[in-house]
Amino acid sequence: MNAEPLSSQDVLARLAAVVAERRRGDPERSYVARLFHKGHDALLKKIGEEATETVMAAKDGDPRKLVGEVADLWFHCLLVLEAHGLRPADVLAELERREGRSGLEEFAARKLQDRERREERQP
Repeated sequence: MNAEPLSSQDVLARLAAVVAERRRGDPERSYVARLFHKGHDALLKKIGEEATETVMAAKDGDPRKLVGEVADLWFHCLLVLEAHGLRPADVLAELERREGRSGLEEFAARKLQDRERREERQP
């Protein structure tokens, strides 16, 4: 049997589907349901914790620890995406849109968009 290898997008999409299902679960039995039950601020706090742990692992220089912490961060980012009705495909599409552009070009384009939005809001 020649199974086609899963792409990263497949893995993220499957994990996002599990998150969406567990969101509606019993907070006493599901970590995901418990975080959603605690509210949006709890989700955001976890992102901050995991981001800090990722930075610390990178600073320590242990590749296995870094991979584990990035996995934790990505997982908790999936929860926040779910809370906002977004999917990993939305983030991947944005990364694809940026592909081939220099970071400086991307930064300048976002800065211009922000300035235009502010001007639109002014009377």
